[in-house]
Amino acid sequence: MLPPVLEIYVVWHPGDGAGRAIADEFIHHFRGTAFTGLIGGAIEVFVRSEGWRSSVDSPRPIPVPGAGPPNNLPEAEFVAIVPILGNECATAVENGGPWRAYIEAIADARKSHPERVGVFPYRLDAGAASGTFLGNLLGGYQAVGAVAPEPIHDTAAGLRCRDLSQGLTQFMSGDPNARLTAFISHTKRSAAVDMGDVNDLISIVRSVIRATRLQEFFDASDLQPGTDWSHELHEKAGTSALLALRTDLYPTREWCQKEVLIAKRAGMPVIILDGIGYGEERGSFLMDHVPRAPVRTDGTEWRRGDVYRGLNLLVDECLKRELWNRQHQLAKDRHDLAVSWWAPHAPEPITLIEWLGTAGATGQLSTNGGTVRVLHPDPPLGPDERTVLQQILEFGRVGAKLDVMTPRQLAARGG
Repeated sequence: MLPPVLEIYVVWHPGDGAGRAIADEFIHHFRGTAFTGLIGGAIEVFVRSEGWRSSVDSPRPIPVPGAGPPNNLPEAEFVAIVPILGNECATAVENGGPWRAYIEAIADARKSHPERVGVFPYRLDAGAASGTFLGNLLGGYQAVGAVAPEPIHDTAAGLRCRDLSQGLTQFMSGDPNARLTAFISHTKRSAAVDMGDVNDLISIVRSVIRATRLQEFFDASDLQPGTDWSHELHEKAGTSALLALRTDLYPTREWCQKEVLIAKRAGMPVIILDGIGYGEERGSFLMDHVPRAPVRTDGTEWRRGDVYRGLNLLVDECLKRELWNRQHQLAKDRHDLAVSWWAPHAPEPITLIEWLGTAGATGQLSTNGGTVRVLHPDPPLGPDERTVLQQILEFGRVGAKLDVMTPRQLAARGG
């Protein structure tokens, strides 16, 4: 069992009744399918609301770094606190006593350990942090869900979870001021039978991204005159989350294939927005094996709600990758795991060949009793997929058996 990576604590005053529902949203989201494929302890959500004896008392303490977790349990590498700023919480803090001390402890923990403790408030009531003692303590932190969701197309829950996932990813990256960037991979060429105009889809995607806290990279506007177009695209595709707008002609475009290939080889998240209308003459083996979300038209224009869902998936994939990489770092000294390659995504021929080349060139292609063990997040590969990957090792004359598994499969074997 690895030490915990990220613990999220949602805090609300019991008098602010809506706090429970918002906490339940976060619990459902971060315990949901997007993160269940990681090793246990990667991310967990806890709640703090009821006092020890009554609503006047403050909740149980939050085990922040240096405080010493109960029962000698290992400390989490990161602690994220989500205070829900409601009127009842503001009143309790204003009056002094246990709740003021509790909120002051949160602010102090952030100041003492800014690299390990993050504070992500949610403003339940607009006046709770305006001219109040609560506002003085926590009002300076960037709030999640600070703007209203776009009516019809986005939801308040989707906005809150997307903002928090993005904030957590940036916080854990060590550069909280650097926004996640969505590299928009696209072709402007339209097939005669496309569901809708491709340029309209590009415009809607860019418009939706601007309504979020994500940053976009779009080659037509972000490549500066005189720059090396090829080098710039290679650099951006390898350091961003790739959002591929897969319309009918997308798989046939050389640069679209290059962008997906670069991102996959760099281990970056790739999300497909599937806008295929009539069909593809030929797909591309470079472009599959990644999460996919449909984007459709309502008969007149592309549905913005589909784009929001795709962006939610992209942000969660970014956080999942960061958590997985942190677990890899924590496991470096765990010889009992004997993992050769911590793959951020389920391996495929493209990424396996890339890893074999790098590991062989650097002398890191080690085996454990003639076995190359690959660990990747759930869900697992199928038997035929594993067979094809084994054949690659055989044709490459790598004299080892390939053992591809997920955390659940590893746990079933007892490590």
